[in-house]
Amino acid sequence: MDLRGNVVDNRKKILAYLLTRLNDRDPQVRLKSIQELADLGDPEALDPLERVFRTDTEESVRNAALAAGRAIFVKQLKTR
Repeated sequence: MDLRGNVVDNRKKILAYLLTRLNDRDPQVRLKSIQELADLGDPEALDPLERVFRTDTEESVRNAALAAGRAIFVKQLKTR
């Protein structure tokens, strides 16, 4: 596997890990994962972030999910 393939594979692993952390009991873990998803900027995170926005019990987590989703969406619009 070449370097580019390794980078893509690692990004997928990171994304999968962060998405599982959205279900953590600790809201601080969920918040940190949301921020890292925003930094990663992968559009595959949009649906899970929407789910968090609609269902999480913590307002701060819902607000962070909304902001992260918007940031990822805007980033995707700019790269088209």
